[in-house]
Amino acid sequence: MESFFIPFFTVAVIFIGMPWLVFHYITKWKQAPRITDEDEQLLDRMFDTARRLEERLATIERIVAADNPDFRPARRLPGEDYDYERRN
Repeated sequence: MESFFIPFFTVAVIFIGMPWLVFHYITKWKQAPRITDEDEQLLDRMFDTARRLEERLATIERIVAADNPDFRPARRLPGEDYDYERRN
């Protein structure tokens, strides 16, 4: 009698349990929330605002560097070609 249950249990796990588990998580994955068009537009606006603020900060640092010879900016941006040693 015991020899009947082990193969039956093994076949049930392989052909019923495993596909059920796979399909369960596929369904959960498809139901996961996605980024909406509104969220994407908000992220684009936030990125543009951050870029403009960074440009403004670089402009303020150039103005302060031109007025104050001891000023050194906290960081240099990559691709920034302004020479802080140049004075008016």
